[in-house]
Amino acid sequence: MTDRTRQPEVRTSEGVVAGRWRSGVAEFRGVPYARPPVGELRFAAPVPSPSWAGTRQATEFGPLPPQSGPVRVEAAHETDWLTLNVSTPDPGAAGLPVLVWIPGGGYVISVSGDPTYDPAALCGAGVVVVSVNYRVGVEGFGFIDGAPANRGLLDQIAALDWVRRNIARFGGDPARVTVAGQSAGAGSIAALLVTAPARGLFHRAIAHSVPGLFARPALAERVTAALAKGLGTSATALHEVDPWRLADELTAFNAGLSGRHDLWGPMAQTGTGVCPVLDGTLLTRTPWSALADARQSGVDLLVGHTRDEFRLFSVMAGLVGAFTAEQAQTALDRFAPRPDGEHGYRAAYPEASPAELLETVLSDALFRMPSQQLAEANALAGGTSYLFELCLAAPGLGGSLGACHSLDVSLAFGTLDSPTGRQVFGEVPAPAALRVSRELQRAWIGFVTTGDPGWAAHRPDRRLTRVLDVESKTVPYPEEASRRIWAHHTPVPFG
Repeated sequence: MTDRTRQPEVRTSEGVVAGRWRSGVAEFRGVPYARPPVGELRFAAPVPSPSWAGTRQATEFGPLPPQSGPVRVEAAHETDWLTLNVSTPDPGAAGLPVLVWIPGGGYVISVSGDPTYDPAALCGAGVVVVSVNYRVGVEGFGFIDGAPANRGLLDQIAALDWVRRNIARFGGDPARVTVAGQSAGAGSIAALLVTAPARGLFHRAIAHSVPGLFARPALAERVTAALAKGLGTSATALHEVDPWRLADELTAFNAGLSGRHDLWGPMAQTGTGVCPVLDGTLLTRTPWSALADARQSGVDLLVGHTRDEFRLFSVMAGLVGAFTAEQAQTALDRFAPRPDGEHGYRAAYPEASPAELLETVLSDALFRMPSQQLAEANALAGGTSYLFELCLAAPGLGGSLGACHSLDVSLAFGTLDSPTGRQVFGEVPAPAALRVSRELQRAWIGFVTTGDPGWAAHRPDRRLTRVLDVESKTVPYPEEASRRIWAHHTPVPFG
C-alpha cells in the first residue's frame, strides 16, 4: 500500500519526480515531456525531454506557453512550456483507466492548471487524469515557412507518447487511455483521430463542442504574412520576434478579423486566425471526410454539444436578444450551407426572431453540426459513437447564458465550486445542476472504464442522443431540423 505520509515519488523514463498529496490524490505537476521549444527548437517539432539526475520537484504547474486573447493570461515568461500534470488515486496501483485532458481556448489559449479542470472528483472514482500544456497561437499553429505545421498537435502526440511510456508507473493502464477535450481541445481530438502518428496512443475519445475550424495552407500563409507585416518584419524572420510579442500581435489581428469577410472569408467570423492546417503531411483531409470515406478506422467516441452554443459569444459581445434582421441575414449568407441553406433555416424556424435565427445558424455551423457529424462519421468508420446535448440552462449573469458553450466543462469535472462554476451556476448550485453534473461524471467514468457512458449509441439509422436537463432522457437527435439542412455539408477548410 502506498505510504501517504510521505511525499509521493515516481521514477519516470527521464528521472524521478516528487509530487504532493491533495485530498487523497497524488499530484505531479509541471512534468516535462519535451524540451523547451525556444532558440533553435522554436517552431520545430517537439524534442524529447532529457533525463535528469536526482529528484525533480513536481508540485507546481509548468509555465504557460504564449497566450493570445482579449483577456491577457498572466504568466511568468519562462520557456519550459511543454509539461503535463498527472493526478492519480494511487501511484502504487496497476491497471487504472487513464484520461488525458487537452484544454481548449480557440487555439490561442490553453491553461492546463485551470481550476475548472480540477481532477479530484474523477481521481476519486479511480481514474488517472493527465492534463497537457501545448503550444497555441502562432507558436503552435502558425504556418511558418520551413517549419512543420500543426506543432500544437505534434506536442499533444509527444505528450501521449510520454503517457504510453510512463503512465503505468503512476498506476495507469497504457492500454486504456482516453483523450478528452472541449472546443479547440475537441477540435484537436478530431484531428488526432485521423492523424497517423497518434494511432495506438489512445483507445477512446471524448469531444465536447467540436469546432469545424481547419485551414488550407494558402490562407494560413496569408495570416502569417499579415502578422509579420503588423510587426514590421518578414514572415521568414518571425523566429526573431519575442514569442509573447508575437502572441500580442495575434491578439490584435484576431480583434480586427470581425467584419473583414472580404479579406478572410468565413474565418473572419470565428475570431481566430490560427487553427489546424491541412498541410498534406500530418493532416491530409478533414476528420469528417477521412472518417466518412473509411480512410480511418473509428473508435469508441463520446461526443456532445450544448443547445445554445453561440449564446456565450452573444453575451460576451453584449448583444443577447439584440441582433438585427440584417445581422441574421449576414449569418445566413456566410454560414448556412449553399445553395438552399437560407431557405432551409427560414422554413425550419419560421417563428424565430432575428437573434434566435442568428444564434441557431452560428451554433450549428461552429459547433453543433460538426459535433453531430463527427459522431456519425465515426460510426460509419466502424467506431461506436455516443452523443449528448446539454440543455440545462445556467442561472448565472441573470439567466442570459442559457445552455451555452463551455457550460459542460465544470459539470463534467464536478467543479461547480470553481471560480467559473460559481459564476455560471451560483454559489449554491441548484439540485438540477448537481444531478446533471453527477450524470455527466458517471458518463465519463463509465466511458473511460468500459466504453459505455450509460445510454444507447448514436448510429446513422437511429440517431439516439442523451439530453441532459432537469429531467434527462434519451431521444432521437433533438436538432433534427438543423441536421437535415446540413446533411450533405460537412465542415470544409477555410481558404
